[in-house]
Amino acid sequence: MQFIRDIHAAKRVAKRPVISFEFFPPKTEEGDRALLEKTIPALMRLKPDYCSVTYGAGGSTRDKTLMIVDRIQREHGLTGMAHLTCVQATREQLGEVLVRAKAMGIKNILALRGDPPGGTGEFQKTEGGFEFCYELVRFIRETGGFSIGTAGFPEGHIACKEGKYVDWERLKAKIDQGADFVLTQLFFDNRDFFLFRDFMVRKLGVTAPICPGILPILSAAQIKRFTTLCGAQMPAPLLGRLDGFGNNDEMVTAYGIEYATKQIQELLQEGVEGIHLYTLNKVHSTYHVLTNLGLASG
Repeated sequence: MQFIRDIHAAKRVAKRPVISFEFFPPKTEEGDRALLEKTIPALMRLKPDYCSVTYGAGGSTRDKTLMIVDRIQREHGLTGMAHLTCVQATREQLGEVLVRAKAMGIKNILALRGDPPGGTGEFQKTEGGFEFCYELVRFIRETGGFSIGTAGFPEGHIACKEGKYVDWERLKAKIDQGADFVLTQLFFDNRDFFLFRDFMVRKLGVTAPICPGILPILSAAQIKRFTTLCGAQMPAPLLGRLDGFGNNDEMVTAYGIEYATKQIQELLQEGVEGIHLYTLNKVHSTYHVLTNLGLASG
């Protein structure tokens, strides 16, 4: 298994984008089997460079996250990355997770502050834990043996009351503490990403890869719920098209593929170093988006 920083370095030389997928731990054994025995084998045909596995609110999927990354690496030979958050965990508990991850051969960690249990309310620091993500990044770096990713927010983090520019300066602090690359929250207006990237690179001098996170829309109701929770905005023309489809998720999914394809096409033309696709543990949209872009052969 590779360090993701090395994957980026090799792809930069080859002038090819890094393609990665995100999965979440299913809630049932049946879901585990579907993900590991159907979804991932189908998406492996696209030859992704790596995948990440999320970490439930409050660390609720801690063990399962590691288990799924371990199985992906052992059974499918795909480099995996485990998400890790500060929520409801002491420094010692986080250290134990890193020890277990290292013993499993997991070399990559996405360091996040994390959402409160249930996904709502204010973040509360755990006694003996970390309040800010840069502290977690530093802790992982000091532990050693991992390539570290972190999250960026093209529209600013929803909890940052000081505004997006302050939030972006805080991202620079995470990079300074040891983050090797940035994966962004979903967004639907590329202008938000370009403003964010230009500020990070030109104003703050960031050289770490900044990879846009793209979610092909599957359902109008679902994406409206997601964006409400994370604070991402949906352009009026996009909302108008979705509203026009009503409850026809088949039409929404087809339009989501078209929209994501055009979005990524422009991002690649503007030189992004990678694309991180939020798969929602589904094959169809991710497969068709990358096929449309001519990226289905790795």
